[in-house]
Amino acid sequence: MANIIFRYIIATIITAATSFASIAATPKREFRGAWLNTVYQEQYAGQSTLDNQIYLCLLLDKLREAGCNAVIFQVRPQSDAFYRSDIEPWSKHLTGKAGQAPDPEWDPLQFMIEQAHARGMELHAWLNPYRVTLSAKETPPRGHIYHSHPERFVKYAGKIYFDPAYKENRDYIARIVKDIVTRYDVDAIHMDDYFYPYPVGGRQFPDNASYRKLGRGMKRDDWRRQNVNLLIEQLHKTITDVKPWVRFGISPFGIWRNKKSDPDGSDTNGLQNYDDLYADATLWAKQGWVDYLIPQLYWELEHKAASALTLSQWWNDHANGRHIYLGQSVKVTMDHPDIDGSRDKNQLAHKIRLSRELSNVQGNCWWPGYLVTDNYKGVADLLKKKYQSTVALIPAYTWIDDTPPEEVRQLKADCDKVTGTVALHWKAPKSRDKMQQARAYVVYRFDHGDAIDIDDATAIRAVTYEPQYSEIIDKGEYTYVVTVLDRANNESVKGEKTTVKY
Repeated sequence: MANIIFRYIIATIITAATSFASIAATPKREFRGAWLNTVYQEQYAGQSTLDNQIYLCLLLDKLREAGCNAVIFQVRPQSDAFYRSDIEPWSKHLTGKAGQAPDPEWDPLQFMIEQAHARGMELHAWLNPYRVTLSAKETPPRGHIYHSHPERFVKYAGKIYFDPAYKENRDYIARIVKDIVTRYDVDAIHMDDYFYPYPVGGRQFPDNASYRKLGRGMKRDDWRRQNVNLLIEQLHKTITDVKPWVRFGISPFGIWRNKKSDPDGSDTNGLQNYDDLYADATLWAKQGWVDYLIPQLYWELEHKAASALTLSQWWNDHANGRHIYLGQSVKVTMDHPDIDGSRDKNQLAHKIRLSRELSNVQGNCWWPGYLVTDNYKGVADLLKKKYQSTVALIPAYTWIDDTPPEEVRQLKADCDKVTGTVALHWKAPKSRDKMQQARAYVVYRFDHGDAIDIDDATAIRAVTYEPQYSEIIDKGEYTYVVTVLDRANNESVKGEKTTVKY
């Protein structure tokens, strides 16, 4: 690890001017996500429907102000629902009691989709696949599938889990995903690092019965990995069969394998996805079953056992043709001083610069999003003013589709000469191909005499999911350009333009 850090420092010194210039100039395309977990967040159950809606809008406003363009919202924390479901019960984390509907009833997932899109942000629906309870004192509510098929579940360290070995459980989870993708306009389905549970006190996961029944002579570790692989493959197919433009993303634990376990592993010394959680995330990318991975690199850059510097490079080198976004702990990032002599009291600038220099990394995701909205140690201010100060487009998913959409039609601008309010409106391009239909629009503004360059991120005024946009301008002449984003985030080639004088 010391050699890796040394080489990186030398490279940084040689290209210092370029590096610091690149972080000052914000990229046009970059994933800037934030996780909003609902498990262990009891404020939702303690608030009314209206208070929750106001609270979520405030969170979204603050994330947008900090430059974020995607929200990963937890809608199935433990085999329950933060949305209207005929399959699973309402979440206790929403209402205080599992199975109890909110009063007045509302649909948090639908609300978050609408509100995120209204702010030009994507909404990724976050599901935990296997977890059912959080403690030994907890029992699934009446009507939960656990009560009709207890043989498909196990108890581990006092908690109830779906046994990943059973096809019936994979079918059930796929049914949940299909239901969400069919009924909701989500941009992605997301899962985190909880597959087989994290080991507790050296205890073995209690799957002897299913292994005897279904093991087919495989080594147990290989068999467990295969169980998870089958789920990931099935969910990928489920999503693409319903809406092929909806992405499937996973945020695995930050270490795939240590080098001492595998020559292709990272120069680290910690718990391993492959061996301890039975999650072979690099295989999922190789097979094309996932569209993005967000490895949870929740350590400081120089951590002795799991250096975020080392692991960022490792995941960059193992992208396997899929997007890599780096999962960043806000607290760890802001609590540790930088390591490159910059005298920064935190590692924010270094980590963002690193993510932009690595060729296969397309952005970052902040954990937890609540620390961004709380502006922990000024993180939101720094993102807003320095590192995410301009609007960024989500990277395109070219393996889903790589054909640019057509341009908008009938772009018009009206300017209120009293208030200086410009109102743009247009029509979506005509397309029978759902993949090329307009998903969103990008609005650019250029001062009089400036070259029209839609590669210039500083010219982006907004991403909007509606064919309209308005803002107040100063006296002068401006050219507006509007382009189209399709469902795979491809952008139309030139855009349509109109000139406004005030």
